[in-house]
Amino acid sequence: MFPLIWVVPVMVALYLFSSIKILSEYERGVVFRLGRVLAQPRGPGLALVFAPIDRLVRMSLRVEAMEVPAQDVITRDNVTVKVNAIVYFRVIDPTKAVIEVKNFLYATSQLAQTSLRSVLGEVDLDSLLSQRDRINERLQSVLDQHTGPWGVKVSMVEVKQVDLPEQMIRVIARQAEAERERRAKVIHAEGEYLAAEKLAMAAELIQKQPAAIQLRYLQTLVEIGSEKNTTVVFPLPIDMFANVGRVLEHFAQATTPAHAGEGVRTEVISRNGAASTPQNA
Repeated sequence: MFPLIWVVPVMVALYLFSSIKILSEYERGVVFRLGRVLAQPRGPGLALVFAPIDRLVRMSLRVEAMEVPAQDVITRDNVTVKVNAIVYFRVIDPTKAVIEVKNFLYATSQLAQTSLRSVLGEVDLDSLLSQRDRINERLQSVLDQHTGPWGVKVSMVEVKQVDLPEQMIRVIARQAEAERERRAKVIHAEGEYLAAEKLAMAAELIQKQPAAIQLRYLQTLVEIGSEKNTTVVFPLPIDMFANVGRVLEHFAQATTPAHAGEGVRTEVISRNGAASTPQNA
């Protein structure tokens, strides 16, 4: 009889001890009492759950990182690529995450795959490669809009990797090379234009000051002489060429009347074939 007296208290003590649940700081407990959810989730800390009347569902509030498997995507310009992404989300309302969706992790994963294909199908390949930030924001907005009623907040979505076909990689490389060549030609043309303007300005200054060309000539000789080479340079004053030109011009003017006088003396051929020289009057 004595042991039977202690059976009931021991069983009650074990039942109460098993009803004690400890929830961590990042956990919340959604309690169902007789099948109906309580208004406020339990935790963190100590929580009493009286089974079988109560049932506790633990929910973590930490950020989850989920990788979206590689998806075959056809872009707007009909290019087939493989794209995968990573989604960061967390539960902000444990009650909705338990009641509104059966498995919020699986549902979020499937929604992320579908949204990735639909959003990337609206952009072309150039935008996909160059405007990652805008595409990530668009994906985050779409996912957050659909997961909000589940009590899940999508904080960030990042396109992780884009796999292109080998032929498309070669086409992009040729396009980039052609673009670099175009920029190089434009820069070269702009440099030639600026150089032509500066040369025209220099020519105007030299025309006003003829001695400047002589100074420039001497500076060029100094630059040539400073280098270690076998070039032999004979400096000649530029004014010498001008003087020689004027001398030749005077000589040509002086010789022109003499040649005109010699032209008066002409041979007269008679009818019988004999040549005679006309006499001066």
